[in-house]
Amino acid sequence: MSESRHVPVMLQRCLDLLAPALERPGSVVVDCTLGLGGHSEALLTRFPEARLVALDRDKEALRLSGERLAPFGGRATLVHAVYDELPDVLERLGIARVQGVLFDLGVSSMQLDEAGRGFAYAQDAPLDMRMDQSTGISAAEVLNTYPAGDLVRILFQYGEEKQAKRIVSAIVREREKEPFSNSARLVELIRDALPQAAKRTGGNPAKRTFQALRIEVNGELSVLERAIPAAVQALAVGGRIAVLSYHSLEDRLVKQVFAAGAASTAPPGLPVVPEQYQPRLKLLTRGAELPTEEEVAENRRAAPARLRGAQRIRESIE
Repeated sequence: MSESRHVPVMLQRCLDLLAPALERPGSVVVDCTLGLGGHSEALLTRFPEARLVALDRDKEALRLSGERLAPFGGRATLVHAVYDELPDVLERLGIARVQGVLFDLGVSSMQLDEAGRGFAYAQDAPLDMRMDQSTGISAAEVLNTYPAGDLVRILFQYGEEKQAKRIVSAIVREREKEPFSNSARLVELIRDALPQAAKRTGGNPAKRTFQALRIEVNGELSVLERAIPAAVQALAVGGRIAVLSYHSLEDRLVKQVFAAGAASTAPPGLPVVPEQYQPRLKLLTRGAELPTEEEVAENRRAAPARLRGAQRIRESIE
C-alpha cells in the first residue's frame, strides 16, 4: 500500500472552512467522496460532536475506509452511492438538513495506485476506469465502439486536448486491426500521433486523453452538475460546503453554482431588495484557493487542486 494514498489534499484548510458549522453538538457533515477516508477520519476526530455520512461509488473504497473509521462506531454512516444521489441518501436516513458538506473530486489515490483499475497512464493495465466496477461501460468499450465524432468531442471537451482529431484518427485506424484492451498500447499510440511540439508541454502526453475517458466512463461532469446544487440545497442556514476540484471543468462548474447562489436575483433598479431575491450563499474563499508549495512538495497529487467554500446564509423562498 503506497504511502502517498494516505495524504488527504488541503486537509487543514478544508477543516478550518467547515469548522464554524460543525463545532456545535448534533451537527451532521457529509463527505460526498469518501475514498480511503482521510478527510472523514479527520472530520470525526476534529469535531467529536459531529455525525458523519460518507458516500462512495467504489465498493473497495467503502470496505477499506470502513476499517479505518471503525473506531468511531455509530458516528459514521457509510453509503454505497454516487454523490448526486445525496438527496435520496439523506431522505433514507431521515436527515432533513446538514451542517457541512465536503467534496474531494477526481480519482482517489487508491484507484490510481491499483494497477488493475486502468486509471493511470504510467503503468500498463486493463482500460477499465470505472469508479464502480459493478456497473457501466469501461474505457476500452468507449474506445472500441464510439463513433469517431463522439470520441473527438469527448477528448476536446473533457480533456481539453487540442490534438483530439489527430489522436482519434489513430485510434479508429488501430481499433480496426485489433480492439483496445490495455493502457500501454493507448499511451504509445498517443505519443506516436502527437507532433513533437505537443509532446514538450504539460507532462505526459496521454494525460488529457485519460482524463477525458475517465470523465466519460463515470459521467463525472453531469453527476457534478446535479450534485453541487443538491448539496447546497441540503445545507441548513449557517451550514458550509467545501469543494476540492482537480481540473478547470470541475472548478468552473463549482464556481458557477456558488456565484449564482451568492448573487442577488432582483430586477435592477429596486430601491429595496425583497427577501426572495437576496443571495442564499456567502463565498468563503476569494476565487479558488491553491495548495501551498510545501504541500505540493509533500504530496504531488495536491498540485492541481483548487478549493472553493461557501456558507448558506438564508433559506430559498420558492
